[in-house]
Amino acid sequence: MQIGLIGLGKMGGQMTQRLLKGGHSVVVYDKNPDAVKSLAAEGAVGAASLSELAQKLKSPKIIWCMVPSGDITEQTIRAVAAELGSGDILIDGGNSYYKDSVRRAKQVAEKKISFLDAGTSGGIWGLENGYCLMIGGEESAFKTVEPIFKTLAPKDGYLYAGPSGAGHYVKMIHNGIEYGLLQAYAEGFEIMKASDYKIDFAKVSHLWNQGSVVRSWILELAERAFAKNPDLAGIASYVDDSGEGRWTAAEAIERNVSAPVITLSLLERLRSREKECFGNKVVAALRNEFGGHAIKKE
Repeated sequence: MQIGLIGLGKMGGQMTQRLLKGGHSVVVYDKNPDAVKSLAAEGAVGAASLSELAQKLKSPKIIWCMVPSGDITEQTIRAVAAELGSGDILIDGGNSYYKDSVRRAKQVAEKKISFLDAGTSGGIWGLENGYCLMIGGEESAFKTVEPIFKTLAPKDGYLYAGPSGAGHYVKMIHNGIEYGLLQAYAEGFEIMKASDYKIDFAKVSHLWNQGSVVRSWILELAERAFAKNPDLAGIASYVDDSGEGRWTAAEAIERNVSAPVITLSLLERLRSREKECFGNKVVAALRNEFGGHAIKKE
């Protein structure tokens, strides 16, 4: 299939590479012209503007936006929608708030443009392992674009979750769970560090993945992080949050659902900005390993 992809950062660039390897035609645009040139050298078709990207696509046009959540997503979707028309499909693969996705779907529907919200998980490892995709929107539009999802995802790695907002809703909860998982591992490693034993955290991480009930990909990344930096030296005890944990906690409150682990893991991230602790270094190191998220230096 032919698709336009906007945003060639940590994930967008690798998604383009995976699509190209899967035999798709990809027209790419990014504010950074070097990113466009790099992927053009690998077989993508470069565009110098959103307008040029849209012009290079055949109808029905399919455009995937892979930009950071917030105002830049709002501006990009508005600009792209202005270049599209009846029958075209616009996909938001970023971490947008699901209520914003519902609103955006209604707005572009006025021009008979289909909108899909595609929660995307896989971080900087997606090129190698594939991306887990949670998709919301019109089912007919989903079926049209399904070959794209099949290429980006591993086997059984994508799901039509329901109408507009459902994809980003499921991804929001996914990331809320991620907060809790990271915090549980972080606290465990911090307790071990405070003990009287000299414990090799890389070896423990490896061990726990050999049949243990707490085995996971996150522990594989912990082993990798500790092997590179046993004491996580130079990593500040500061953990960012990109919004999804806050949204999940707020959703739990709105729905009268008790979610203490997710909520407290969010609050611990806020506390990390005030106090030094090893557990927060663990979370920061793991976020860098799976998502390439920036690490603040001590």
